Amino acid sequence: MSKNGLKTIFGTLLVFVLVVVIGLTVKEFKKKPSKEKKTDYSKEIAINHKMQDVIEPKKLPERRMSIIMAGDTVIHNGVFMDASKNKTYKSTDEYDFAKMFTRFKPILKKYDLRYYNQESIIGGGEPSNFPLFCSPDEIGSDLVKTGFNLVSLANNHSFDCREEGLRYSIKFWKTLSKKAHTAGSYDSFEERDDIPVYEKNDIKYAFLAYTIPTNGFHAPEGKEYLVNEYSRELVKKDVETARSKGAEVIMVAMHWGVEYTHEPTSEQREEAKYLSKIGVNLIIGSHPHVIQPIEYVGDTLCIYSLGNLISAQHELGMAKIIGLLAATDIVVNDGKVSFENTKFDLTYTYNINLARGYDIIPFAEITEKHLKGYKEIEKQYRKIVDPKGKFKGKL
Repeated sequence: MSKNGLKTIFGTLLVFVLVVVIGLTVKEFKKKPSKEKKTDYSKEIAINHKMQDVIEPKKLPERRMSIIMAGDTVIHNGVFMDASKNKTYKSTDEYDFAKMFTRFKPILKKYDLRYYNQESIIGGGEPSNFPLFCSPDEIGSDLVKTGFNLVSLANNHSFDCREEGLRYSIKFWKTLSKKAHTAGSYDSFEERDDIPVYEKNDIKYAFLAYTIPTNGFHAPEGKEYLVNEYSRELVKKDVETARSKGAEVIMVAMHWGVEYTHEPTSEQREEAKYLSKIGVNLIIGSHPHVIQPIEYVGDTLCIYSLGNLISAQHELGMAKIIGLLAATDIVVNDGKVSFENTKFDLTYTYNINLARGYDIIPFAEITEKHLKGYKEIEKQYRKIVDPKGKFKGKL
């Protein structure tokens, strides 16, 4: 075949191929475009929402719990003599302290948390007086029956019965652990460092306790867990532990200050500022044995001293037998803690004589029969607690 013939055939084939290709292309363009397949993002969105809840937890509704706080139980010999049923004043005696606090039951039951400081140690030995106290078991069990459920065990008399007494105290309070929480004295470093976080009304809270004065006594070396002696390093570590375990509210019982003075010391004020700075929400003070002011330190509510709940210090003057009942609502909202309805009443330790007739009377129930001139006395002491009249209302 000639070259011209081949060219003719090749050209014809090329034209055919082009026609076919163009035809197919036009056909495709004439077709309706297919619907684009949509991606289902619902599963991905759901996963993202769950992740967002972890990163930014859902806001909880406002929650609140109430607390009432009382001061030191100092069981001098006159008090345990009045409480003794057998009048031999031995550890084997039966004691009734509950009769001294009958007026408290209807007050305490209004509140979720009810605090006091066990000043004189329940040490297991024969009852003893100042300067080295040892108190009968019943003072603890009777006050819990009355309604108290938070108890501080760290104070300057914690060492009065030495290690043996401390061990007894710790064991005793563990028998009441389902009814009352304690802080400040422990069986081991592991127990001391395992800060418990409790829950009330859907609020998680921690309760801590420390003492600055120790009357010159200290725990044996290697057993410092027996009593919480205050240091900034220790309380900071405990607060951080409590927060890491989910505590929203942190309450600290502080045994501090100078005895028998109504004015907080510079040390009290400095430590209150420090506690507020590290995130403590409520400071509950004791040790002066007389009442001191309630005030805010930053956002922290601070009660510098609740005075005595019960004692036989009548001979030392009126100030030692007038105590403080302070109450407040702790409000948690959107991660913030605030206080509402903060109020207080004074209490009076009445007795017939130093070994008979003890009766702890809130001023709301007091009469001239119990304390002559009580109205003027009440005005005087309320000014000490609340000089600007901020905290009003009845318990």
